[in-house]
Amino acid sequence: MPLLLGCIADDFTGATDLANNLVRAGMRVVQTIGVPSVPLQADVDAVVVALKSRTLPPQEAVAQSLAALRWLQSQQVQQVYFKYCSTFDSWYRGDTRGNIGPVTEALMQALGCDFTIATPAFPDNQRTVFKGHLFVGDVLLSDSGMKDHPLTPMNDANLVQVMQAQCQRPVGLVDYRVTAQGEAAIRARFEALRAEGVGVAIVDALSNDDLLRLGPALKGMPLVTAGSGVAIGLPANWGLTPSPATSQLPLAGGWRAVVSGSCSQATRAQVARFKARGGEALAIDPLALNDDAAVDRCVEQALTWASTRLAHGPVLVYSTADPAQVQVVQQQWGVQAAGERVEQTLARIAQGLVRAGVRQLVVAGGETSGACVQALEITQLQIGSQIDPGVPWCHAHSPLVDQGLHLTLKSGNFGGEDFFQQAFVLLQSASTGAA
Repeated sequence: MPLLLGCIADDFTGATDLANNLVRAGMRVVQTIGVPSVPLQADVDAVVVALKSRTLPPQEAVAQSLAALRWLQSQQVQQVYFKYCSTFDSWYRGDTRGNIGPVTEALMQALGCDFTIATPAFPDNQRTVFKGHLFVGDVLLSDSGMKDHPLTPMNDANLVQVMQAQCQRPVGLVDYRVTAQGEAAIRARFEALRAEGVGVAIVDALSNDDLLRLGPALKGMPLVTAGSGVAIGLPANWGLTPSPATSQLPLAGGWRAVVSGSCSQATRAQVARFKARGGEALAIDPLALNDDAAVDRCVEQALTWASTRLAHGPVLVYSTADPAQVQVVQQQWGVQAAGERVEQTLARIAQGLVRAGVRQLVVAGGETSGACVQALEITQLQIGSQIDPGVPWCHAHSPLVDQGLHLTLKSGNFGGEDFFQQAFVLLQSASTGAA
């Protein structure tokens, strides 16, 4: 059966963020880890192909995205959605800043598409676009914590300017006054921009109402590019409406754990809150991971530590640190090597925790999530109920265990301070049928 919507996401947490919004709007969704090599495990309306391309050089990100597109085209998808982060960040090295534009234009060319949109707006998570500028809460993106991101810092909130620097085609704007008028006005603005030779239009959105007005105007557009927010307005184009059945997962059991590699402000607050509430937590020191033997010792020590605590409640293993500490590590190992070493250490710890009986696992951080999912050899995720905006529980099968595993992949920037505790409470309530 042809798929209604085929999505390409540039990291694993972003993929679950998008899938979550589609499920809540009425779609049955499966998320695949990379381009599928086996048949889909369920009858669905949409597939989200999760790549690990956000931090790749443009040429590599384009190649991976085109491979995902070819698979989606083999499934006869009616519309393609390229999903990036709500903070519009990607590859950043010297003068080469961003792969969102190159991937967008490569997908446009492959689809024979001369016009598309771009907007990371996600009001539920306080990401809004006004006059082409991206705000995080009440501040411009360039004044937010993203300016200190260790891998993909964002120092410019002007999305037209940011996108134009990454694109060959002219980039234009659909401003908030047009969005507020609804489908007819938005479509008219699209046509006017296309007539001017514009290939990509940044779209203002200040609220979910704006995204719901934008949705109908995107009907029939071969390619949509956006954060996850735009997804709330798309299922209705196929006559779908919200239903509890789309987010139903198997019952949860087993031990609980959190693995956190994100160094974002939100995740740092979540780690601090978990510890302040008496949660069992173990910090991983990246500077101690100076060779393979040191990594082996760290993994063994972490699993030994966890083994005496798992039966008594959730445990947290984290490398989360403030920007100054991250900089010290990066200066010693290099940005890419430091990130990969920590990610692989945490992934091996996650693997050991699952082998030890953890069946409810929260992973914080996009790169960490990608490494953990690959270590667990997970290929597909069934999307369940939302914990916080943009973050759902998922269910997956791993060859490491006989039965399924409940998993949530949390973007570093998402979730309230009590997210780690709240996630397990929600899953338990869903499993027991409690309100």
